[in-house]
Amino acid sequence: MKKLKYFGVLAMAALALKSCNRDDENALDDAALLKTSAVIDRINEEDFQMGMETANEESALDSRPSDLTETSLTSCATVTQTSVGTSFPMTFEVDFGSGCTHNGITRSGSLTITFTDYLMATGSVMTIQRNDYVVNGYGVAGTVTYTNQTSGSVPQWTRTVTNGQITTPDGAIYTHTGTRTIRQTEGAATPFVLIDNTFEISAGTATVTRPNGSSLTATIQTPLVKHATCGYISEGILNLQGTFLDGDLDYGNDTCDNTAVYTHSDGATYTVVLN
Repeated sequence: MKKLKYFGVLAMAALALKSCNRDDENALDDAALLKTSAVIDRINEEDFQMGMETANEESALDSRPSDLTETSLTSCATVTQTSVGTSFPMTFEVDFGSGCTHNGITRSGSLTITFTDYLMATGSVMTIQRNDYVVNGYGVAGTVTYTNQTSGSVPQWTRTVTNGQITTPDGAIYTHTGTRTIRQTEGAATPFVLIDNTFEISAGTATVTRPNGSSLTATIQTPLVKHATCGYISEGILNLQGTFLDGDLDYGNDTCDNTAVYTHSDGATYTVVLN
């Protein structure tokens, strides 16, 4: 098994299989798309956690448990209600200022988060709008909508990305769209202690498109697992389809780390560093 950075892993794989320059370009295209797709997934999951924390902080509680305070995303941001009154819809501005770091992620800019009802109420909608938002050097724009579709004891949302855009540190602009299903598999019984939360991205497809028109589509093969205490997706498999990519990205066996293993359709495997 080889261990390579994003822009090496797929180019080397292409060279091992084919020799023409166009194949090398396709591999580099897919490498850039894979990196951007992983960045988007990570940011989406962390922003969902921010939405949950905002909903929790603005509850009837006068104070939060100490274990929530110590790990809270909002510990390095200013949360302000911008809507009037205590009835829904309610809107909050989460301002990261010029930059603050949590879970290894540095953010600046702000999020506008609107709730049509209590986040855990079936049928409620949480909308996250990104404003001059930069995460680890990536500019992130667009709107993400979470619709609560819980029908039993396991909280569940449908996430839809509208006008998604990400600008890389070197200035390349990508667009992304997608709909996915999010389930809370742990922590629902302790709603005011968020550090025990675990979520599964259980179904759905997302597509990232490069400025040159090439694209990569990632489909949930087995549920992705995201713990509140980890800045990375720690388990699950995505099926990847691009110009060169035709295989699965495996996030591992629930270990909090920044690596995943890509297995091409020909059986070749490569360890991908997710930073």
